Amino acid sequence: MARATYKSLMRIAGQPVPLNVRVNPRARRIIVKVHPSTGEVAVIAPSTRAINPAIDFARAERDWIAERLSRIPPAVPFAPGAMVPYRGVDHVIRWAGAKRGLVYIDQEAWRPTIRVAGGEEFVSRRLEDWFKRQARFHLTRKVEAYAGALGVTVRRITVRDGASRWGSCSSNGSLSFSWRLVMAPPAVLDYVAAHEVAHLQQMNHSPRFWRLVERLVGDSGAAQDWLRENGSQLHRYGDLGSGHAMDIIL
Repeated sequence: MARATYKSLMRIAGQPVPLNVRVNPRARRIIVKVHPSTGEVAVIAPSTRAINPAIDFARAERDWIAERLSRIPPAVPFAPGAMVPYRGVDHVIRWAGAKRGLVYIDQEAWRPTIRVAGGEEFVSRRLEDWFKRQARFHLTRKVEAYAGALGVTVRRITVRDGASRWGSCSSNGSLSFSWRLVMAPPAVLDYVAAHEVAHLQQMNHSPRFWRLVERLVGDSGAAQDWLRENGSQLHRYGDLGSGHAMDIIL
């Protein structure tokens, strides 16, 4: 079914707040949502005719929205001095000066440190690009290993900044993952990679599917618990509006 998104504005405590109006024909009623980490405010309308009533409904719920927004932890930009997780370990970002624009883990620092060289104004972009390359490397390595173990074929891997899914699998053998998984502990990335590869053989969540996941990574309960409890926090980091896809053809 076709879906569409429209933009609007509302005021909360005198400040303009962007409102995303999403049309979803599957929705049975108007629903207001506040993303728990990014603070995105959205209202779901069941049809285009319900867009204006949906906006009115959201504005009537401004006190509820304000309360939800007050719970959201502050964003953490990719900037020198900030602490960001990589492979489950917090690292401090340090600018390495305006030399060649490399990003690297400083193995000699007294605490986990990511150093970003090049123009200081490009630290955020360079660091995000580095995270995406690291995610692509670790996810590709795991997907290839798991696909080989199950004897399935992966057509494409896409690394993107998905706000609602950590991974997905299409019927044509294409897998998609959030690059933010590389911020999580390695066992979490491994579990999501195994989960999507297992879908290439079982496009469901049947007991047989979960046996495939267990065959690849063992008991995945701890990784699932980590994502439920901590996953939304990973969206706090970096430029929240810069997401784009990165494809890997296998």
